[in-house]
Amino acid sequence: MTPRRRPGRACPPVLVAVVPLLASCGDSPDAADRPAIRIAAEDFAGSAACAGCHADQYRSWAGSTHGRAGGEPGPETVIAPFDGTPITFRDGIVLPVVDSGGRYLFIVRQDGRPEVTVTVDGVIGGGHMLGGGTQGFATRMGDGTVRFLPFDYSRQLDTWFCNTLARMGDGWEPVTTETALADCGDWPPARVLGTLSDFTNCQACHGSQITARLEPGAGMETHWTALNINCESCHGPARRHVELMSSAETGADIGLPSRVTDGVEESLDVCFQCHAVKDVVRDGHLSGAPLAEYYALKLPILGSDPYLPDGRVRVFAYQGTHLFSSCYVDGSMTCVSCHEPHGLGYWDVNRAPLADETDDRQCTSCHAAKAAAPETHTFHPPDSPGARCVNCHMPYLQHPGVGPEVPFARSDHTIPVPRPRLDARLGLVSACRGCHSDRSELRLQAQVEEWWGATKPLDAVAAGLLAVTDATGPELAARLLLHPDEPGVMPRFQGLANFLTGWVRPGGGLGRNAVARVSRLAASPDPDLRALALATLHVADSAGTAHAAASGEAPAVRRRWLMILGLLSNEALERGDVEAAESLLLRARAVLPGDAGVLHALGSLHHERGEYSLAISAFTESLAADPARPAVHVDLGMARAAAGDADGAIREYERALSLNPAEALAYLNLGNVHLRRGDPASAIRSYERAVAVGPEFPRSHLHLAVALARVGRIEEALPHARLAAELSPGDRAVRAAVAQLEADAAGRRPR
Repeated sequence: MTPRRRPGRACPPVLVAVVPLLASCGDSPDAADRPAIRIAAEDFAGSAACAGCHADQYRSWAGSTHGRAGGEPGPETVIAPFDGTPITFRDGIVLPVVDSGGRYLFIVRQDGRPEVTVTVDGVIGGGHMLGGGTQGFATRMGDGTVRFLPFDYSRQLDTWFCNTLARMGDGWEPVTTETALADCGDWPPARVLGTLSDFTNCQACHGSQITARLEPGAGMETHWTALNINCESCHGPARRHVELMSSAETGADIGLPSRVTDGVEESLDVCFQCHAVKDVVRDGHLSGAPLAEYYALKLPILGSDPYLPDGRVRVFAYQGTHLFSSCYVDGSMTCVSCHEPHGLGYWDVNRAPLADETDDRQCTSCHAAKAAAPETHTFHPPDSPGARCVNCHMPYLQHPGVGPEVPFARSDHTIPVPRPRLDARLGLVSACRGCHSDRSELRLQAQVEEWWGATKPLDAVAAGLLAVTDATGPELAARLLLHPDEPGVMPRFQGLANFLTGWVRPGGGLGRNAVARVSRLAASPDPDLRALALATLHVADSAGTAHAAASGEAPAVRRRWLMILGLLSNEALERGDVEAAESLLLRARAVLPGDAGVLHALGSLHHERGEYSLAISAFTESLAADPARPAVHVDLGMARAAAGDADGAIREYERALSLNPAEALAYLNLGNVHLRRGDPASAIRSYERAVAVGPEFPRSHLHLAVALARVGRIEEALPHARLAAELSPGDRAVRAAVAQLEADAAGRRPR
């Protein structure tokens, strides 16, 4: 079965397929159950509308890293060298140039292939970040999406690099003469700007009010207010505010809520729109709408496990690690406790400006006792690096997910206590070793204990995660991992997620102690934690009847519950356990009967098992629930084709194209029908269209090569065949087909 596009969570290192999820950000009432706030693109006025009345704030913002975060290509935004100096790959060169009309272009000259000119339509980033500043570029594709290009620039290294992880590479790697263009995961461009669940995406973080959606009948459309981070990204839509404040009569209603009155969770949600790993609940978020209606902050723990046991970054995690910090869990610290929000400078908790990010007053304004006699706490000379609070408690750490080659270190927002021996066990460079590289971790740990005594104990969940092993039985695992009375939702969620994925099997039951602990976690007011606990009980239930309680749960909890089951089903499929995958999907269908996504997943499962009539029925039900889904029409067409109904398959592919004229996999599968019917000319036309609108799919290139070879156009076929092999280096079937085409071509050439 031809694979569908796979959705992705936030960029950049590994864009993993995830089930859409829901979440909120603390032990708080379920924000996702509040009446939806309807916001449209026309509700936004743009930052320029703020300048007249808020000149000081506007001036600060314009010079900040948010104000300079990207935009249209030009001398003010582009820091990379577009001077014609080639980026040299193993199999070609790429020329970054500015043409006579001022357009920024990449001219791609690849061995054995026609020259390609790619226009830069968006600049992402400006290389500002202290621990590693980069700049990327995006281009508008023929299908209406705007996609990231693989030609990224590091300001610190003054060099071009690309992300190789999607093609079995080691992370972000500088481009050298050993790098093939196809080693770069964004070539051909695949990752879209904006939140589109059918595409690998970087969500809507790299700009302001980015919307990417399917307009049925017209195709994909992508819009934005700006590609920097504008005032309304934090304050919400301001057009009504501007109109009210410009009118002759003003009243108490100023048309815009004040950020000053935000509570802790509301304040964090503003920043976590971009500065946290999150999963997509549904597409279409615009700033000002409640984050929990569109994104989940905790459920990536269940899906991609981005955090270490104590909450620090295991792969890639942005500043969402704040939710593990004692300053948040045991206090009320938010992002704007330290970061001045307009100019993005620093201030203390009392809003007194600070000189820079190393100023101790951002810590000592709360921890006053440490300021009274600093040397008795730091044991380092005043003004030395070791005497700075942040150097010990918020060290810059390279994100492992990007690899070691390109600088991308970010300050540790878990605000940990230095523990050199634990840090080494977790694969981290400890704050102590960052300066004292000549000393072993054991010696550094001994020094820590000599100065400060026994370090603060880890929270119970972190200690349990470090103690548990694969050999641990389920009852002991429950005691180690499940701690209903611990503070902090993220740690409790992390422990339960680990228990669910490691010790709970569909229908396998739970011991009395585990049931009691999970049931107490299910009483949490936090919808993420509550849903995960309910899903755990449901998975373990041998009769599969635990869903009876679902009808009494809030819709947001039930949706989370369903998505957790869907994610577990995906993981079961990946390890080849089809029976478990089906059991989990049937449980999900019981939680939310008639859900289009669950029915689609069930149809795909039936198709994989060769149960084509059941697949057709499930896909048809899915479309009845949500008819504007081209992907489901494609899958229904494939099921009909497998059942021998070629005409029915063609109708479904055409219906998909009526919704999205650039649906690449509809063209690919139409080509397959034509080729099976012995009409290679029609197949070639369909495959060529598939390649044009979806160049990232290796099977489109491979099938086009096969069709071209069938009509004797073998030399035209070879470049597509080779590209298919480059784009799917681990696919043996593709490699075998390419080898056969190469042999056929060699046999036809004159000797």
